[in-house]
Amino acid sequence: MTRADERIQVLKMVESGQITAEEGVKLLEAMESASAKEQTEPNAGKARWFRVHVSDVRSGASKIHVNIPMGLVNVGMRMGARFAPDMVGVNIEEIIEAVKQGFHGRIIDVQDDEKGERVEIYVE
Repeated sequence: MTRADERIQVLKMVESGQITAEEGVKLLEAMESASAKEQTEPNAGKARWFRVHVSDVRSGASKIHVNIPMGLVNVGMRMGARFAPDMVGVNIEEIIEAVKQGFHGRIIDVQDDEKGERVEIYVE
């Protein structure tokens, strides 16, 4: 997914009400900041990303795929939690702390059979 595609995805999420305009601005600014950092720092390619992926359970087709720089992990986790159908027993603050301390891999993998959606949130 190109940066332009990622920006369009954020704007579509704002348009559909999945995230607020303020969250959208923060995400777009973070993407721009990450892009500038990659151009000026040779090791920027090693940056970690917070990824939110929502797909259709039946077809496997991607509905939403957003890559968020780790600098916005707090916004990303809260945004990702909006997509997860039932987060009972999940402490978002504990997850945020684990990610900040270097956790890698899948954080959340939830399937909502009623809506036919699968939500995956992970760090790379």
